[in-house]
Amino acid sequence: MNMPDPNYLDRFERGLNITDIDLSKLGAKILGYGEISTIFQIGDDHSRAYKRMPLFATRMAAEEYGDNYRHYCRFLEQAGLHLPEDELRIVERPGKTTVLYIVQQQLPAEWFLHRLVQRLDNNDFLAIVERLIPHLLQVWDFNAQNSGTVELALDAQISNWAVAEGDWQNGTIMYVDTSTPLFRLDGVEQLNPELILQSAPSFLRWIIRWLFLRDVMERYYDRRKILIDLTANFYKEQRQDLIPAVVDIVNRNISEAFEPLTEKEVSSYYREDKVIWSVFLNFRRLDRWLKNHFTANGYDFILPGKIKR
Repeated sequence: MNMPDPNYLDRFERGLNITDIDLSKLGAKILGYGEISTIFQIGDDHSRAYKRMPLFATRMAAEEYGDNYRHYCRFLEQAGLHLPEDELRIVERPGKTTVLYIVQQQLPAEWFLHRLVQRLDNNDFLAIVERLIPHLLQVWDFNAQNSGTVELALDAQISNWAVAEGDWQNGTIMYVDTSTPLFRLDGVEQLNPELILQSAPSFLRWIIRWLFLRDVMERYYDRRKILIDLTANFYKEQRQDLIPAVVDIVNRNISEAFEPLTEKEVSSYYREDKVIWSVFLNFRRLDRWLKNHFTANGYDFILPGKIKR
């Protein structure tokens, strides 16, 4: 992938209107939101998705993150996952944080599983899940094979997966959420946890660091929690009717030594997760209001509107 010109993202960043995206000078459309990123289409360029991460105090910090990102993607591919083409760009902003852009091949919206689950026949979509679960478990096979040296984490919710060409029967399943490089080398976490806190409300960072940060990072290394999170995601997509079948598919694909999932624990997990993230988003909105009204640089993240859960 090659950018339109070397200064393209610098010009986009200078003309980006955080409070009203429609007023941005180059024209922008939001494709999605992450906890520490916003995903854009810029202008009429349908070939690329631009993941904007305004996290870094210095260019060096952004470059270090980029190096970790590259290692993480390479390990995911070694584990057997298929990733979109990508490249990295850094934009320095005097007096503000440095922004890292992860520029990915933009996949059509209709290829993503959270879209397919809304339009496919139930049996057809469950056939994708049958293909997805073993694909996902390859990551833990990789971890087992590299025990003590490399350990990968994964966020497996269905919006992070797409089927190439929209071919739900035979298309390659692709993993797109590579922007948070969570992995360990020789037991040492490679991602600086303080970067995750950059998007948290400034007045809550101390308590999040104290009570929740370790748990949030740890959950993506736990195979069982990942599978519960994946299954609970069907509540968010308003397809809880599929949960019994998904639980059955998961349990048929895991080893006998693995405790089977139950619908009750999936429901309990989702209720707790929904409350936590709803409260967190409301505090982020308060933080945005405070910074936009009382600080010179304002708020640097773009938040979603009302989320249906």
